[in-house]
Amino acid sequence: MTQKGAKPANKAQDQTATATGKTDAGRFFEDFTLGEVIEHGVPRTLTEGQAALYQALTGSRFALNASHPFARLAGYDHSPLDDILVFNLVFGQSVPDISLNAVANLGYAECDFLRQVMVGETISARSDVIGLKENSDGETGVVYVRTTGMDHRGVDILTYVRWVMIPKRDPKSPAPETVIPELADRVERLTIPRHRINRLWDPVKAGAPYFWEDYETGEKIDHRDGVTIEDAEHMMATRLYNNKARVHFDATLAAHSRFGKRVVYGGHIISLARALSFNGLGSACIVSAIHGGSHTAPAFAGDTIYAWTEVLETQAIENRRDIGALRLLTRAVKNRPAADFPAQGPDVVLELDYTALLPKRR
Repeated sequence: MTQKGAKPANKAQDQTATATGKTDAGRFFEDFTLGEVIEHGVPRTLTEGQAALYQALTGSRFALNASHPFARLAGYDHSPLDDILVFNLVFGQSVPDISLNAVANLGYAECDFLRQVMVGETISARSDVIGLKENSDGETGVVYVRTTGMDHRGVDILTYVRWVMIPKRDPKSPAPETVIPELADRVERLTIPRHRINRLWDPVKAGAPYFWEDYETGEKIDHRDGVTIEDAEHMMATRLYNNKARVHFDATLAAHSRFGKRVVYGGHIISLARALSFNGLGSACIVSAIHGGSHTAPAFAGDTIYAWTEVLETQAIENRRDIGALRLLTRAVKNRPAADFPAQGPDVVLELDYTALLPKRR
């Protein structure tokens, strides 16, 4: 018997309990307004544990990110965090407000890594809505956002544009004015770290014998190794990135999707391709810019990812004798080795055009 005015122990006991609307259903296409600024929640303090878990889940081996003594000899106080990990962490902070209900993340542009990030830093993010376009099916639309990651002082560390396909809540709702932003095909002004990194660079300890001078424009590199994606691992990695998009986790929901199963987060494919590129590009230790990227096909648990890279451009850096830049196009391929350098087709799941910095010979 319950005393008058007493509350039931839980909602299951209260037959009159009703939904309060306090949970977040995520945004639909109609919920975005051109020009709005969205401040994303839950700042993230970055730890050694997160860096170690990233290496465990991706196989990343870049010595500058893996060894404090190596980084100190190269001119740092301690190892910077992997740039692609930072990219994914900033991306993940934007997901609840941008792409929780996304059908697909379509592409990236103008990604500028403004500062290298160290363990102990706390990052936050905001996004500006810069474009909207309803699709011809009337059921989905594409939202363009510029997302910026910031450190604990509010100083920008990373900025990029992405565009994502999002369902409409009501297909009969009117379409907004179409605005598609003009995006540059490359990041023109590279951000160059102040550290001089070839003074005591040891290629043996780096696990990579090649320097900037050893690469040529037009060269193609088969990274050879493959990695099979496991369900538990891709979901754990996506949680590490703080990305909670339902398509990566909810098997019941995904069973009714066009693929019938969970989709691997595209940013994790970027991480895997970057990790695989160590075999052939192990000295390309700093990502300075992502000029463009697209997920050309989905990947799923059970797929095996391979990768290959074309050197698009070798670039000397003014007033720097210690480092040079390579503009690279890395393609990730599923379920087939990349020895014949496949450039298109249903097996190609990622195209990533980016610039990496690496040491010159002393």
